[in-house]
Amino acid sequence: MTSRVGWGFDAHRLGGEPPLKLGGVVVSYSVGVSATSDGDVLAHAVIDALMGACVLGDIGEYFPSHDPAMDGVDSMYLLGKAQAMAEADGWRVAHADVTVIAEQVRVAPHREAIVASLTEVLAADLGTVSVKATSTDGLGFVGAGQGIVVAAVVTVEALSNIDA
Repeated sequence: MTSRVGWGFDAHRLGGEPPLKLGGVVVSYSVGVSATSDGDVLAHAVIDALMGACVLGDIGEYFPSHDPAMDGVDSMYLLGKAQAMAEADGWRVAHADVTVIAEQVRVAPHREAIVASLTEVLAADLGTVSVKATSTDGLGFVGAGQGIVVAAVVTVEALSNIDA
């Protein structure tokens, strides 16, 4: 079976207009991020991981922050576009593993909704998407409450192997 792995990372400064979305799910109505799009740092990291796995470039190539069309755009819409590009190139998501790194934002109460949202947009099988969270225990810009970071790993498999 042909498969590939891609890694994605994104970070945003906290302090923009609420709400804060992760994976298309509102996780805070009191905190926001500074961003061109809706600032869904989780979606952005997954897009880069998916694009990397499929060797399709990166998020900035297709959805550049300097493009006025990106102002306030729904990042899960962009993830859906990236998933469609991957599929058109002959790949499907086999597994996604995401880690949110934040000091004050709590993922646990929203984990199931985030997993369900990602599973749907990625057209992935149930049980193949994992979302975890950790903090930096007060270290760095994340620990100081100035930002949020997400790292993601996506494994894709060739559609030709599935159809065979």
